[in-house]
Amino acid sequence: MIGVRGLCVGLLTLLLAGCGGGNDFGDLDAYMREVRARPAGNIEPTPKFQSYEAFTYRAASLRSPFQPPVKIDLANRQKGSREVKPDPNRTRQFLEGFNIEQFEMVGTLSNASGTYALLRGAGGVHRLKVGDYLGRNEGHIVAITDSQVEVIEIVPDGEGGWLERPRTIPLKEHS
Repeated sequence: MIGVRGLCVGLLTLLLAGCGGGNDFGDLDAYMREVRARPAGNIEPTPKFQSYEAFTYRAASLRSPFQPPVKIDLANRQKGSREVKPDPNRTRQFLEGFNIEQFEMVGTLSNASGTYALLRGAGGVHRLKVGDYLGRNEGHIVAITDSQVEVIEIVPDGEGGWLERPRTIPLKEHS
């Protein structure tokens, strides 16, 4: 048994001795000699980068290209009134900075102080009552029911007058 063990140890020693022979760093030594022979002052300058030019998107207030264009019948078109116009002295509310199309009704709340509509849009769910404003066209909430919110917008007629345009925001079920 000792003979076989000794034979295995001897073979293993021979195999390991064959692996470590020779100094094979000739290519590394040649590269280091080349680097040391270079002049000391030749450092490449850092590359020049173009500064970032900011882009401001200015078409946010235009009609979405994914909505069909509004067809206007010029013969039967309503004429605006000079009496109907937005109140320039009214304090603007937060939700007037967003398009009314992005809002969807998700429910109602009722308590002793009245009925409120829950509208999702503008980054959250908002509680609104009759008399509140939303949308970019002076949208004034005039009625809240269990199934919809009724809004009157004041829009320009294109000829210097203003039109009152009714809109509804229906209840979105399964939201």
